[in-house]
Amino acid sequence: MSAATPAPSSSGGVSPTNASAPDVTQNANSIDRLVLDYLRNRGHKDAERVLNESIENGVDEPLKTVSAEELIKSLAVYAQKPSRPGDNVLKESANVLQELTTMGNPQSIQNLIASLGTVGAEEILSVDPTDKEEGFRELEAWVEGSLDMYKPEFRPILFPIFCHFHLDLVQRGFKEAALRFYSTYSPSLAPMHHATLHHLSTLLLPSHVQNDDLAQRFKNEKYVIRMSRSGFSLLVGWLTEGVGGEATGAGEGFSGEKGKRGRSAIMRVVNNHLRFNVTAASGTAVSANAWEESTGLLSQLLPQTNDSTIPNPHAFNASKGELKLGPAPISEELRAETERVIREQSVLDRDPNAQYDLQFLRPPAIPGVVSPTESDMPPHPPSFKTVDVQREVEKVRDARKRIRLEPSALSSVDLNSTQGGAARARGLPSICAYTLHDVGEGAPCCTFSPDITLMAAGFSESYIRLWSLKNEKLKGLRNDFSMSSIKDSGSLSKIQQKDASTTRKLVGHSGPVYSLSFDPLGGSAVPPRYLLSASADATARLWSLETMSNVVVFRGHQNPIWDVQWSPMGIYFATASRDRTARLWSTDRTSCLRIYGGHLSDVDCVRFHPNSLYLATGSSDWTARLWDVQRGACVRVFIGHQGSLSTLAISPDGRYLASAGEDLAINLWDIGSGRRIKKMTGHTASIYSLSFSAESSMLVSGSADWTVRCWDVRGAGGQGKPRESAITESTIARTIDDENNETSDLLATFPTKRTPITNVHFTPRNLCLVAGNYLAPDSR
Repeated sequence: MSAATPAPSSSGGVSPTNASAPDVTQNANSIDRLVLDYLRNRGHKDAERVLNESIENGVDEPLKTVSAEELIKSLAVYAQKPSRPGDNVLKESANVLQELTTMGNPQSIQNLIASLGTVGAEEILSVDPTDKEEGFRELEAWVEGSLDMYKPEFRPILFPIFCHFHLDLVQRGFKEAALRFYSTYSPSLAPMHHATLHHLSTLLLPSHVQNDDLAQRFKNEKYVIRMSRSGFSLLVGWLTEGVGGEATGAGEGFSGEKGKRGRSAIMRVVNNHLRFNVTAASGTAVSANAWEESTGLLSQLLPQTNDSTIPNPHAFNASKGELKLGPAPISEELRAETERVIREQSVLDRDPNAQYDLQFLRPPAIPGVVSPTESDMPPHPPSFKTVDVQREVEKVRDARKRIRLEPSALSSVDLNSTQGGAARARGLPSICAYTLHDVGEGAPCCTFSPDITLMAAGFSESYIRLWSLKNEKLKGLRNDFSMSSIKDSGSLSKIQQKDASTTRKLVGHSGPVYSLSFDPLGGSAVPPRYLLSASADATARLWSLETMSNVVVFRGHQNPIWDVQWSPMGIYFATASRDRTARLWSTDRTSCLRIYGGHLSDVDCVRFHPNSLYLATGSSDWTARLWDVQRGACVRVFIGHQGSLSTLAISPDGRYLASAGEDLAINLWDIGSGRRIKKMTGHTASIYSLSFSAESSMLVSGSADWTVRCWDVRGAGGQGKPRESAITESTIARTIDDENNETSDLLATFPTKRTPITNVHFTPRNLCLVAGNYLAPDSR
């Protein structure tokens, strides 16, 4: 459009004042006149008026351009050296063209140029990075200066705005400003979001942001913030007015030109990347953990359903109905045979108290818990075997001889008094630790057999090692036997190896072994017959412990398998993989039976429910899910962690799920409702393993902080001074700050010298076994 547009009523010739105008301007004037004449002749007065206004407005607005040199300088931050990922290839503008030719038109540069709009380059060059620092400083001061009743719901807003500001600075090439912003404001957010902040600190260039999944989730998804109606009104008032809502002296509001730009930066994030779930409940009526559960990038974490109105995990869990969490049924034939064997043994042992053992075969029903019927169970053999009777008999014996742990006994006495020793004996378990020494590249996993006769460890060197915990020789079969010579058990024993030791090495995988699981069919009655292993070579292998050889290789995953576990029935097993799926297998076929897909990242751990109807999975997408084993459908989703999940445990009574991982917290969930019961903190490094006591009253955890910790499952929890224990806190190495982050349900802490605990295991009689590999001090 021209600077001077002739009146529509003038003739078609060019006026003298425009005679010297360029041809492009003359063409534009002619088009304008033709359009205005057409609109007038057709009677489109409104359209004619709008076009006249746009022509007039275009007169006073100069064209904005960016020089080629400035654009090249801005492009220089969008490429990196292969040898040094944090440095720019195009650091010096004089060498830009030569470097671009050498790089062969990289995809990152193409993506940048394709994303530039009409003023995109100008925005890149004109942004002041100090605006975001000023805005976040004022926001943080306002949140911390607000009333205590509003702080739990205001604090969650700091994290997404911090992430967007940091990613925006990196995306626009302000590396130094991003590092300064991160170092200034991340410490206050680290206790809750340590894993995410560490990940963000590794993003140094725009190409990193473009190719990072988490960064793109922040860019493309709405971050959900739950807030009360009154709290939301205060927030909107402060954002729009710049003052109000904070305590005296807590903030200066947005003052000055820089303050206004800071407010604009916060408003841009709030409008474009946040979604507020405003609740009618007051801030004091909702616990701090509840605010956390309803906060985050939730849109893709919730399983997809036909009903698009499900706003949060609680609504999804409620829509899936009631679960059958009671114990698995036992056939009447098996129960009758077990009772007969127990009576016969009581007569032989001349034990008059054995008649009371029969009560353990029929445990009382738990109020409010629905038990499955025989028709609900996955397919299994119709008749029982001798090993089934032995397993059930031993369950009764274990229940009779079990050491009953009473964590509540620790809360009623002074542990430093004379009664303290007796209280600890009643409330804390005995712990037996097995330590692996001289492990070259590490042992990612350890496990114990259900009867506590064997221990297995998987090594990074791709092999498995077995140990006999009873100091018995582990014999396999000789290599020179003939199948025709095996006629009965006696002939089988003749072909066993004569020379054997108390340890055996199993070789077959071609990558590190990440998980092991012993066959549970015999329970604590007889030694296991099989061992399952999962590896980085994307296979799961079934090993015979009678022949000490590999029997079957299960292939189906396309990426490393992180975890494997047997079903309590002993027929099925599940695997968790980097390919974002968990899979169900059976030992009688090499292809999987079910694929459980829906997680947004690696599935890191799997655990079966005690009744075998459900499978729990934990993922790097910070969530845990519960799946119906037979239907393959997700029936519960558990959202509340602030980092990847590394381990799960389901209580023996089937009612509770415990999850833990890189956010250093253990969450205890009610499986029936899907709601979090409490959050337990105290560990100072990633948590590797969890195990419930036989009565489901205590939880034991093993961690990379070289400690074993005992937790009261039924305690109220919450922040506060932890109970005193036999272990002095000064003996425990701390790796975070000096702030006491232990919750009150921490019963005791048992430190090791330098052994990360990779496995904790409660026996049916409440003896706790733990294992890990010792880390030798650096010789330097």
